[in-house]
Amino acid sequence: MTRTLPTDRGLQARMVVTVVLLAGLYAGFVGVLVLVDASLLVSVLVMGTLLGGQFLLSDRLALRAMGARTVDADEYPQLHAVVTRLSQQADLPKPSVAVAQTKTPNAFAAGRSQSAATVCVTTGLLETLEDDELEAVVAHELAHVKNRDVMIMTVASFFSTIAMFVLRWGWLFGGDDENPSALVAVIASFVVWIISFLLMRALSRYREFAADRGAVAITGRPSALASALQRIDTRMDAVPKRDARERAEMNAFFIQPLRSGFVGRLFSTHPSTEARIERLRDFERSL
Repeated sequence: MTRTLPTDRGLQARMVVTVVLLAGLYAGFVGVLVLVDASLLVSVLVMGTLLGGQFLLSDRLALRAMGARTVDADEYPQLHAVVTRLSQQADLPKPSVAVAQTKTPNAFAAGRSQSAATVCVTTGLLETLEDDELEAVVAHELAHVKNRDVMIMTVASFFSTIAMFVLRWGWLFGGDDENPSALVAVIASFVVWIISFLLMRALSRYREFAADRGAVAITGRPSALASALQRIDTRMDAVPKRDARERAEMNAFFIQPLRSGFVGRLFSTHPSTEARIERLRDFERSL
């Protein structure tokens, strides 16, 4: 049975506002680079090339970062059956299915469009969750695909990456440390990175709530997703700190982020598990 996911106007508005603000921010950033003797043409070409490469290869880069590989139905028949059925219910093309060999229970969606998407789960997730909980997590990731979250976050994260690159390697745009041009480029990069960082975090937290609502619309079982989040959260506390550091760059795409202390929670890409579960319980009561 196909379920029509309701259009999330709030998410769409936030995506548009974030992209517009980031575009304006980086137009000004390029202008600053030009003023400090960086070639406008070179800057635009380099940034455009990097953006295009990251956009086209985002799914492969994400899978490689996780050490994941695409699997077929013969290897994971139950997982493929779940993805196939829920994709039909969400009226989506079936995405590729990937598995990462790690005890960390997690999942994420990757890909630049609804027709070129991948849903990846870890072996730790498959070992941790019950069948209905796994379905809820897969539905959550499919909701991200349906909302085109992966594409928006990939583009947004590219902007932040460029600013961080210039911040770290500002001397490339101005010479030695005593050159005022280099200092201007570094300061501009820092300001741009901070603003883009905050914009991305705000959008990312909202999109997780939206994906939770989408999962409920697909499965009709908010309690299953709430149970899965609680179980994952409990297991996540046992993740070694070394593993958390290595996977930190993927936090925005995980169903549950790898946390690292108070600061990590403060600037998290996700709302708290408690807040998500409370909203899911509200859904359960309304049903």
